[in-house]
Amino acid sequence: MPPLDWLANHQDLDDDTLERELMGEIARAELRALRLPWVAADPLPYVDSPYICFRASAAMSDHLPAPLVAQLLDDGESSVRTTMALHARDQTDPDTAERIDRTYRPAKRVRWRPADEFPLPADVLRRLATDPDPRMRQLAPRDPDLPVESARRLAADPDHTMRRTIATYPRLPAEDLTRLLADPSEPVAATAAANPNLPPAHMHQLFALAGL
Repeated sequence: MPPLDWLANHQDLDDDTLERELMGEIARAELRALRLPWVAADPLPYVDSPYICFRASAAMSDHLPAPLVAQLLDDGESSVRTTMALHARDQTDPDTAERIDRTYRPAKRVRWRPADEFPLPADVLRRLATDPDPRMRQLAPRDPDLPVESARRLAADPDHTMRRTIATYPRLPAEDLTRLLADPSEPVAATAAANPNLPPAHMHQLFALAGL
């Protein structure tokens, strides 16, 4: 179903026109999500298709020639790139994996991201700790040996989703972790409170505040 903002942007249409537009939007969404096994079984005629569902279905093949794999890894549609990467792991190097994650645009909000399937090397994760995109900075704590100074800087990050991510980091200094307990974002504070490395004195204080 189209999101509410789509409906809000079409309030000026009469009921019949709105219904047609709505059905068309639903059909387009279903077509984008369609995956066709018979295309995956014979992908070569469809790798240049103007339709996303055909290219994504072709990317489900495990037997494409290397040049076509490279083409689909560089496709203009996120779902095609991601599908191809998942079916050509041996041809998805760290640079490609980072690019695919950076440009990942799911059709609906999901927690999964390509970096979950293609772990990035430590040197890449450390570089991402200062990336302009907070979504990419959130990958930095996946490095178990992230430098402490990087972790401390991320604990003071202006983006609350980054602070919530670093609040789970096991090597975050106690001073920074306890500071996150008073974070203006409630989810950040709650995540910090759940960190098993929280100093015992602060844990006892939380229990007391909770009446436990």
